[in-house]
Amino acid sequence: MEVKIGVQHAPREIVLESGQTPEEVERAVSEALAGKSQLLSLVDDHGRKVLVPADRLAYVELGEPTTRKVGFSAL
Repeated sequence: MEVKIGVQHAPREIVLESGQTPEEVERAVSEALAGKSQLLSLVDDHGRKVLVPADRLAYVELGEPTTRKVGFSAL
C-alpha cells in the first residue's frame, strides 16, 4: 500500500510503498501520536525502515498501491 507522510517544516512529503496492512500502519501511527513511542516506524517494500519523529508528524495518508507502467503505450 502507498503511504504518504507529511512532516512539519519540511517542503516535501515522504512517500513509500509498504507491505504492511492498513491496520498495522494505522496502529503504528496511533501509537506514535498517543505518545506510546517517540518515533513512527514503517518498513517499505525493499525492507528499509523509515523513522519519523512523532512530534513532527503533520499528516499520514494511506492509499492503494500504485502500479508502475513500463514502456510506451496509448492511453
